[in-house]
Amino acid sequence: MALPSLMLAALGSSAYASNTDLVNPLIGNTGPEPNYAGGMIPSVAPPFGMTRWVAQTHQNWVSKTPYNWTDSDYIHGFVGTHQPAIWMGESGLVAVVPGASDAAVNAIFEDRGLRKAQEKFGASLYEVELLPENGGSINVEMTATSRVGHLRFTFDAKSQPYILIQASRPSQLFHSTPSSSHFNTTYPDGYVHIYAQQQQICGYSTEMQDTVIAPVSTTALWQEHLREGTGHGGFKGWFCARFDAPFAGHGLTQGKEQREDDIDGFGAELSAYARFALDQKTVNVRIATSFISMEQALYNLEQEAPDGISFEDTEAKTRAEWEEKLNRVELKGGSKDNQTTLVTAVFHALQYPYEISEYGKYYSALDDQVHEGVSYSGYSIWDTYRAEWGFLLLMAPERIPGMIQSMLNDYKEGGWLPMWKNLIETNIMIATHADSLIAEAVLKGFDYGYDLDVAWDAVWKDATVPPVKDWETLYEDREEGVDYEVRAGLSTSYGLPEKGWVNDDVHSESVSRTLGYAYDDYAAAQLAKRLGKPAWIVDMLLKRSMTAPWLVWNADAISQDDYPSDEDKKRFEGKTKGFVQGRNSDGSWAAPTSGFTEGDKWAYSFDIAHDIPGLVEKRGGNEAFVESLDEHYDGGWDWFGNEPSHHIPYLYTLAGRPDLTQRRVREVAGSNFNATPFGLSGNEDCGQMSAWFFFSALGFYPVNPVSLQYVVGTAFFDKMTVRIPVPKHHGAEAKSEKFYEEATHSYVLTVEAEGAQEKLYVKTLWVNGEERPIREVGYDEFGKGGHIRFEMSAEPVLEDSRGAIVHEEL
Repeated sequence: MALPSLMLAALGSSAYASNTDLVNPLIGNTGPEPNYAGGMIPSVAPPFGMTRWVAQTHQNWVSKTPYNWTDSDYIHGFVGTHQPAIWMGESGLVAVVPGASDAAVNAIFEDRGLRKAQEKFGASLYEVELLPENGGSINVEMTATSRVGHLRFTFDAKSQPYILIQASRPSQLFHSTPSSSHFNTTYPDGYVHIYAQQQQICGYSTEMQDTVIAPVSTTALWQEHLREGTGHGGFKGWFCARFDAPFAGHGLTQGKEQREDDIDGFGAELSAYARFALDQKTVNVRIATSFISMEQALYNLEQEAPDGISFEDTEAKTRAEWEEKLNRVELKGGSKDNQTTLVTAVFHALQYPYEISEYGKYYSALDDQVHEGVSYSGYSIWDTYRAEWGFLLLMAPERIPGMIQSMLNDYKEGGWLPMWKNLIETNIMIATHADSLIAEAVLKGFDYGYDLDVAWDAVWKDATVPPVKDWETLYEDREEGVDYEVRAGLSTSYGLPEKGWVNDDVHSESVSRTLGYAYDDYAAAQLAKRLGKPAWIVDMLLKRSMTAPWLVWNADAISQDDYPSDEDKKRFEGKTKGFVQGRNSDGSWAAPTSGFTEGDKWAYSFDIAHDIPGLVEKRGGNEAFVESLDEHYDGGWDWFGNEPSHHIPYLYTLAGRPDLTQRRVREVAGSNFNATPFGLSGNEDCGQMSAWFFFSALGFYPVNPVSLQYVVGTAFFDKMTVRIPVPKHHGAEAKSEKFYEEATHSYVLTVEAEGAQEKLYVKTLWVNGEERPIREVGYDEFGKGGHIRFEMSAEPVLEDSRGAIVHEEL
């Protein structure tokens, strides 16, 4: 069988001193439209950085990021962005725009673009040469720490250089209803003040695009604080820009108005600028950001890029942070493109969630207060609970207690664990999968650094307390004017013993909610068992989790009606029977196309990850189940760009056909990942797409993350070594572990699959020296390091009922 092009490259070993040199930040930056692009930007910042800095080719808002590789030949500035994903809004953006003019300063976005001559991209450095219309050139180099952007401008201009700092801009807000969607332009306020003697410009932006979908209790609290002069007074994205060259002039712009020599301004479409002497060839600007105050921004500046630091030193600091993480992965085999795809996946997956605490304190938009402690944002949990969270448990264990504490802080300040937190809760997506994150972490030994009792209280509340006005609210995606969504339908049907599903005629996305709640109940039950909660709690949660999926299972539903052509109807006649389907309040079946979140009945009929044996049985046993998987792929129903499809190729293994998992995984990898700007077929979704590739390259994937079992697939490289950081709580005992490496203070996981590029099938599997059935690998077998060896085969390998291995052509 011919392999997809991604996996056809010749064998070879990496010749790069650092994996950082393999990173291609352009991967997943472009595509035919937003749903078919990764939504990634070639930004610079360290792992989990608070503010990411990127060149700007267009204005960004929901469905548009600041930079697109195919977008334009012009750069309109360089922005510090807090937009975590393409379908989320921006907050507190600040832009830095160079120019050259003896009089007019171009502040309007459409007018200020400069043609780019060439660009260089990297994990810690971006560089571009810009060509002003009046001649000469401006070379821009950009790097960043977590809270400070450092830009160096080299001017070879015919007129006076200037640098403009944009505080506020016209903002496009996205509104969506079941029947339509549209944008409207708003004009958020900003503030700037020029400190000419200190060579400094400070200010803030009040822009936060996702307030339109924030819970109404949050926005009402903001309004109350503004009226009464209490709290923090609403969101402000603060900045302070410090220059290393004296100002030769300065002023403000507001809209198309330019006010030379002004130093202080407030309002919409507001910017400040500093002019420099014509012979000033190089200007460094370090621009610190904060969600707390101007004073905190200056403190962040002093901590991360103090006066006297060179551009090279700032870049080296950020590069070193990436090298510490990326060099924990060592690859043998595959081409440069293969290795670039894998290393860039690790690079992408280590950006989320991003820290928003600032040296021991943070601003919470949930209660409009500044608190002591730690906080993160960019929690796309409906996506990331599947594999990204498990990736972080391996690659960034030092961050996990803080990330969980952040979720518990959200619970204390807003009343609920996060669903999709973009500084504020947004209610985007469905279910309360933070329950799964906490359960998986605790079961993997991350039960320290936060209050377990508070964690349980938060999970238990998710499982038992419905949202306000549960009967009255549809909770359509991006519905405005509603409160916290959490488990919509809990009181109307899902939590009722006589029902147990989410009503399709009351709530949107009813089937997806029912299945999502069932999984979260399963996760909560495992957590309850681990924490020693009463048996009745465990039993209640388990019963709901194992019952609910089958209450929306229509055993009589068939696939034939899904095909538009008579040819396909005949081709798949009688193939697959039994699908999930929405149910109404009276128990009747809803329309077969109703009730799904970013998927359809095909994807969600396989989305019962905690009861795959039950699913196989419902589909008529292993053989019929495998046929239904084949129809899913061969009938064109798989949409890998959305997360409900991510685990599906691994289900063949659980039905006794690991050879078909191996084939499908390679097909999916080859069709959806490559080392070009088009290299992600769907949105990255805060690391989930990349985490799928990482685990699949290792040769196993967490179909059911809370089970701690990983389903075996097929490794992608001859050898892949991962040095897992030793979690702090392991202490001195780590040194006694078999796979501990003292030189790097790591647990070493080695996966060998000689000939993997040419041979996609697995003949035998060895785990820590023991031959194993090709089925599952436990977290306890590799979480503290391990040695996994795949003996590869060019032909599919089957196991008969007695366990003997036989070869058979597909």
